[in-house]
Amino acid sequence: MSTAATVKIISPVDDSVFAEREIANSKMIKSAIAGARMAQAEWRSVPVAKRAELLTALVDKMMAMSDEIVPELAWQMGRPVAYGAGELAGFEQRARHMIAIAEPSLADLRPEPEEGFDRFIVHEPLGLVLVVAPWNYPFLTAVNTVVPALMAGNAVLLKHSSQTLLVGERFQLAADRAGLPQGLFQNLVLTHNQTDEILSSGLVDRVNFTGSVGAGRSIEQSVAGTFTGVGLELGGKDPAYVRPDADLQFAVENIVDGAFFNSGQSCCGIERVYVHSSLFDEFVAQAAEIASGYQLGDPLEEATTLGPMVHGRAADIVRRQTAAALDAGATALVDMSGFERDSEGSPYLAPQVLVGVDHTMSVMKDESFGPVLGIMPVDSDDEAVQLMNDSDFGLTASIWTQDSDAVRLLGPRIETGTVFMNRADYLDPGLAWTGVKDTGRGITLSSLGYSTLTRAKSYHLRLPSLNES
Repeated sequence: MSTAATVKIISPVDDSVFAEREIANSKMIKSAIAGARMAQAEWRSVPVAKRAELLTALVDKMMAMSDEIVPELAWQMGRPVAYGAGELAGFEQRARHMIAIAEPSLADLRPEPEEGFDRFIVHEPLGLVLVVAPWNYPFLTAVNTVVPALMAGNAVLLKHSSQTLLVGERFQLAADRAGLPQGLFQNLVLTHNQTDEILSSGLVDRVNFTGSVGAGRSIEQSVAGTFTGVGLELGGKDPAYVRPDADLQFAVENIVDGAFFNSGQSCCGIERVYVHSSLFDEFVAQAAEIASGYQLGDPLEEATTLGPMVHGRAADIVRRQTAAALDAGATALVDMSGFERDSEGSPYLAPQVLVGVDHTMSVMKDESFGPVLGIMPVDSDDEAVQLMNDSDFGLTASIWTQDSDAVRLLGPRIETGTVFMNRADYLDPGLAWTGVKDTGRGITLSSLGYSTLTRAKSYHLRLPSLNES
């Protein structure tokens, strides 16, 4: 008798096996898809207000598990428990916002009245949506699609990262406890090959994926010819620009936090900074001081402010990127001797601030996804914009200034999905989350997020003449 295939979560905390789960077989996948289709056929007719009631209960049930989820997150992907509740707060904010705006976002659209006709556009659900979620913000990235997709009348299959499988289970538990119809939401443990087979067979109506550029290209190749809708959020190399009128201390504190929070493992985290030359020396000194004060260690300890990266391989990529910059003439400002756990092959990676960098270096051009920050001086807005746009990515960009008019003038020139002023590394659920270039395509959140989870259907009705008997 053959043994079922499994996947193991190797914890970055101590390299132990934290959990092991059975991979779905073909029979389970076929049953899940059939069950989802059957449930969606009825769910699409459920009034939006009733959907909102059940999805609100799902959020409530998830938040009730907070005390269990926070340490679970630390074991799975290394985020310190001191910050674990923050992701759940973001999950709640996004979910409740998307529930609240569902009714007006899904309301019929009516053009200017035309005598003798009734014309309107309805938002019909797509059917079955597959969510492929990553490990770095496992609740936030998943909820961006899961809740609005269900609110729009779709069924949802969730394929979570093998590093954060228990997050998928938490979603399933919350859905079941909230009383969602059986089969409407299903968490599946799938391999990459199984995901590819589902997509290439046209078995779902849309896939929303968050992950690497390479994996995003694979998703597009898998759905080629099936006409399956695709949403891709593929990361970034997000810049910050500090203008000469910026509140220096405020800018330094928030930019450093935006660079090193979650060990730098954020698609919209700050990875490169351009500082006006009049502020450069002081900015760099303060940034190095703050970075040197991080406490790298066990994420289960409350005193830890910087946990391990997801695994040693990821940390070594950043180590190589930093070493290459140093070999090319950059200078490291953080004394590594104060971070004893940092060593080759270890997921524990100390924060680093680099100066003397330029755009010939990988650290300023390629996604780092780790706690390293390159800082360059600039002499003008024009120079800053040119450097900010010199990237294959375009997710967010932040400008630090007291002049909002300047931001409104600079914003259209910056190739990015979101322009921040005096803020970074944040998602406002009331705004569209989108990107340009290799960051991907599609929209989640805001009322526009519902447009990607529904299809338009037009009704053009010629009314009976009132003069006809």
